[in-house]
Amino acid sequence: MTSKTTVNTLLILGASGDLTGRLLLPGLARLVAGGLADGLKLVGAGSDPWTPQQWSQRVSGAFEEAANGAGAAGKKAIAALEKSTEYHQLDVTADGQLAKLLAGLEAPIAVYFALPPHISQKACEVLTAQDLPPETSLVLEKPFGSSSESARDLNKTLAALVPEDHIHRVDHFLGKATVFNILGLRFANRFLEPVWNRDHIEKVEIIFDEDLALEGRARYYDGAGALKDMIQSHLLHIMALLAIDAPSSIGERDLRDAISTVLRASSITAPYKKSTRRARYTAGRIGDRDVPDYVAEAGVDPARETETLAEVEVEIDTWRWKGVPFILRSGKALGAARKEAIVTFRPVPHLPTGFEGVDSPNQLRIGFGPDTLQLDVEVNGPGNIFTLNRVTLNAELNASDLLPYGEVLEGVITGDPLLSVRGDTAVDCWRIIEPVIKAWAKDSVPLEKYDAGGPGPVDWPTAVGN
Repeated sequence: MTSKTTVNTLLILGASGDLTGRLLLPGLARLVAGGLADGLKLVGAGSDPWTPQQWSQRVSGAFEEAANGAGAAGKKAIAALEKSTEYHQLDVTADGQLAKLLAGLEAPIAVYFALPPHISQKACEVLTAQDLPPETSLVLEKPFGSSSESARDLNKTLAALVPEDHIHRVDHFLGKATVFNILGLRFANRFLEPVWNRDHIEKVEIIFDEDLALEGRARYYDGAGALKDMIQSHLLHIMALLAIDAPSSIGERDLRDAISTVLRASSITAPYKKSTRRARYTAGRIGDRDVPDYVAEAGVDPARETETLAEVEVEIDTWRWKGVPFILRSGKALGAARKEAIVTFRPVPHLPTGFEGVDSPNQLRIGFGPDTLQLDVEVNGPGNIFTLNRVTLNAELNASDLLPYGEVLEGVITGDPLLSVRGDTAVDCWRIIEPVIKAWAKDSVPLEKYDAGGPGPVDWPTAVGN
């Protein structure tokens, strides 16, 4: 059963880091302003010797935008949290230090590891179940482990500390609005579900192209690349939501069971030169910005041959999807941002003789951030009624009032793991891409190049116009 315990204290480890200042605190501020975190105490901890004033300045600066847009009650809640917050300097990997801090905080506590994965793992390894106050939750950022084996080991470490429903493996890409928009579209429309299978769908593409370059993230990104950073961590879950059979409920157990079933049936098969592609950007221009060659970016090791654009074709061996390719693509420094899932239907089996103008199958496009829906259909005219023309039906889907990390934190403080990645799923995501990682390490798949600000390789299946 899912715990319904409300968290009293949010402890952020790595509180002086970039993730906390840029994403976590603004997300928390919007949550507090909306009255969704009443009575929460915020505690920061990190290795930097910050004074109370430095921490207070960081919190108030990150909260400023939400406070300015809040009503009277929201302003009061933000002010109360700012007044009560505190900061502690400690080494989370040292025996006893984190346990001592936890003992002095008001339970239940949510411990957010805003730290590099290897530091988070060491911090968990020096803890025991006895060190944790009752109903403690542990919140970990992706990537969860570095392989299926390390993910299993981390699962064992965490399972010795708290129950699975008190572990939140964060995937901020899976916002609650996005998840429920996909589920509502899939299962609330009678006309759609009967054609949502191999008999009617030719392929599914999930694309997350960014017009941002490295942006100073070489320390993390150069050791990960597009395959691990986005496809393993995020896009496989979007794929699973698009591919699941209807769960009996949208409760966390039913929904996460359905996601797990899809991922267990998923694989990327050899030859990897055919089923996968990788590329790296060279110098170019994005808008009014000159972008240097990736290998010239500060902190990049050219010998790693890190890809900045990756594409893989996933097979789902189920009755519904056998033979339908799910093509997942993500990259940086592209000329235009593309964040969408594209469902391409098979052509009609027969068009009555006399009609003209049909040149491509129908497509359904689901946009992410903002969430949108576009359906391409063929209609007669205008002009010659025998000529079919394509029109696009557009709709805006529900948007959340919260920032992505606000949605994550809402699930944490209410004890709802619905949007968290379950332990077995985290292992399966690594299992799916590990053969690709090994093939790329052996140079079995060439590392192509593309200009920053360009569309990427034009002969890839997901290239614009293909």
